[in-house]
Amino acid sequence: MAGTVRDRDDMLRIGREQELNRNFRFLSVLGFTAVLMCTWEAVLIGSSYGLTDGGAGGMIYTYIGGVLGFSAVVLSMAEMASIAPTSGGQYHWVSEFAPRKCQKFLSYITGWVCVLGWHTGIALCSYTVANMLTGLLTINYPETYDPKPWHGTVLVIAVASTAFVFNTFLAQKLPIIEGMILIIHVFGFFAVLIPLWVLAPRKTPSQVFLSVEDRGGWGDNGLSCLVGLVAPVYALIGPDSAVHMAEEIRDASWTLPLGMVWTLIINGVTGLVMIITYAFCVGDIDEVLASSTGFPFIQVFLNATGSVQATTGLTILMMLLQFCATISNVATSSRQLFAFARDDGFPYSKFLSHVNRHFMVPLNALCIGLIIVCLLSLVNIGSSVAFNAIMSLGTASLLSSYIISTFCLRLKRWRGEPIPPARWSLGPRWAPIIETVALIFLSLVWVLCFFPVSKDVTAGTMNWSVAIFGGVIIVALVYYYFSARHVYLGPVSRIRTMV
Repeated sequence: MAGTVRDRDDMLRIGREQELNRNFRFLSVLGFTAVLMCTWEAVLIGSSYGLTDGGAGGMIYTYIGGVLGFSAVVLSMAEMASIAPTSGGQYHWVSEFAPRKCQKFLSYITGWVCVLGWHTGIALCSYTVANMLTGLLTINYPETYDPKPWHGTVLVIAVASTAFVFNTFLAQKLPIIEGMILIIHVFGFFAVLIPLWVLAPRKTPSQVFLSVEDRGGWGDNGLSCLVGLVAPVYALIGPDSAVHMAEEIRDASWTLPLGMVWTLIINGVTGLVMIITYAFCVGDIDEVLASSTGFPFIQVFLNATGSVQATTGLTILMMLLQFCATISNVATSSRQLFAFARDDGFPYSKFLSHVNRHFMVPLNALCIGLIIVCLLSLVNIGSSVAFNAIMSLGTASLLSSYIISTFCLRLKRWRGEPIPPARWSLGPRWAPIIETVALIFLSLVWVLCFFPVSKDVTAGTMNWSVAIFGGVIIVALVYYYFSARHVYLGPVSRIRTMV
């Protein structure tokens, strides 16, 4: 499907031919983004950060702050997506909006961090599913099951491989699948929420909303809550996921930003309701943080229901939804890699940017993504610390791409330079304010995502992601200096002025 006249005009403006089928509509875009972000699920999965740094009340307040900050981010990105709805996403926007002298370099770096962020995201989603299954085995077979590092590696490979199958053999059915998953996402919310309200012993409102605690040893409750802001960021990151599917969305310049905004509304509200419920039902925080399951929320389920079988059922629902997020993540990362390779941003670009005519997907990019995840999972056998550091890279990388692209648009607007028209626009009055708020928020959380959970760290608890992030940037710069700068021109070189 070639799409609408608007879609053809957009592809003509960015200088690209339509190679992929435009099968996605509003509902499937909404399902794709909402499930990939899986906000209400993620506030439970990542609750150990908030409970450690902030406690029950602090966890709620940082989430509210995170939603407000990310609202500015999503609105800014939605306008950019309407201006240039392309699979390239952030690196394309940087190439188009950055000052002429640094367009090529900034766009190139943004492309690298986007690819890094989304591929480590696949590993993170797969690893989360694997760890939840390990947690279930722990409570179902406490006497006989002894978890080993290689168990996690095998499970990560299995989850990623299954998601790969969905993105190849079922690729053309993916929009229908995403719509169905959205229904599960919504009904699953109530399936978890209601048992917690009915069965779990609850704290009083004063015990929840007046409780801000510093278990990380930072010496200040405010600083502790700031460090705990990483938890809601983890739950809200990924609004650009559908952007990288833009060339498969019908009427993308309108449907895409609309889907992003409605995802923020639905996920933001359900996440807030879930985190407040969780704060009331969490019980003894020190007990759930020390749970042998590896996830505080599994222990909360067990304490609430008093039943291993019921806890298993609720956790399997969480696993299913997290696996669905992995499917969306695989699709996003492959399109990001495909688009960047199409612009000669990577070695073997022609191979990576090839579209398979049978499946109508960038199959080579999908295969390389699967290989990358499998190789990353092997790190877990030797060192879970190193693997966790790699996993946390995804947040820092995606935040970096948001910062660079939003800053370039804000600078262009500040200089009074003409900005291409957008069907979905913030308007000249609100756009500068919202972009400035987004940049301030993003800069803060970018720094915080490199912080460890606790102040007193050892080699095993240190957040080493900053070192790995720096290493990847160095590799990208070396490749740029010796090769990419001679072939990579950036998407702006193909932009056509439409009359």
